[in-house]
Amino acid sequence: MHQYLLRMVSACVTCMLVVAVASSADAVPQRKVSVTFDDLPIAGSVPRDAATRRTMTLSLLHTLARHDIPAIGFVNEHKLYSKGDLKPDSVDLLRLWLAAGMDLGNHSFSHPDLNQTPLAEFQADVLRGEINIRKLLAEREKTPEYFRHPFLRTGRDMETKLGLEKFLGEHGYQVAPVSIDNSEYVFARAYDLALEEIGADYIDYMLSVFAFYEDQSQQLFDRNIAHVLLLHANQLNADWFDALAARLVDLGYEFITLGEALEDSAYASEDTYTGPGGITWLHRWALTMCRLIRRDKRQQ
Repeated sequence: MHQYLLRMVSACVTCMLVVAVASSADAVPQRKVSVTFDDLPIAGSVPRDAATRRTMTLSLLHTLARHDIPAIGFVNEHKLYSKGDLKPDSVDLLRLWLAAGMDLGNHSFSHPDLNQTPLAEFQADVLRGEINIRKLLAEREKTPEYFRHPFLRTGRDMETKLGLEKFLGEHGYQVAPVSIDNSEYVFARAYDLALEEIGADYIDYMLSVFAFYEDQSQQLFDRNIAHVLLLHANQLNADWFDALAARLVDLGYEFITLGEALEDSAYASEDTYTGPGGITWLHRWALTMCRLIRRDKRQQ
């Protein structure tokens, strides 16, 4: 299904090229990206003890500090509990993020699929997912500002999509979109299971992902927008994100906050996509624009 959606998006983008304004071949593209991490306090496919989890977190945060990256981590609060009891060591990992100058966002309590969950039940999970991060942020006179949809699924129908967006707005949240999605989790699982040494392959793969989405952005907006990258707080990134960040710097990327990225006018683009796929906002905008072009042609 995901591949079908991507082919459909590609067809829409191709259709839109006939009305796009040609860009200068000599123009130097803007390269800005907000780095976001999902599934905090940590993600991974194998269990790890408290000491290892802390070492992973400190390693990742050290890399972020080294490259002056103002990242945000999206938390699944069910990971803070064991048999119903709050685990202080897991909460402390979130404190490390805040102490390092990073932000925290709401990724729901239990990571439910909105396409498989009644809206009222999903909304309750969102509120349950802010209990601890709201307390931690309050210690720094802040509040949670951003919500990241689990699986990037925003609803199978417009009523659900708009209903959740209204609910989030009423509770002070802004949706955290993604313009650069990837299959990093596949590399992370292989890395966790020590099936092979794939760190260098991961870097090459991620650079190809950036090139792909830069091209998609150029086709849609005639420029490279300020991107939002989705990654996970896993062992792979604890060990290899330093190398990836260095390569991005070599490409001329500037690291910015999520709020700064969302100031790009692209993020005000209309998004009418509903359906089974958890796709990027570039793909959502392409599908929406394609519908608008087709509608306009029918009206002519």
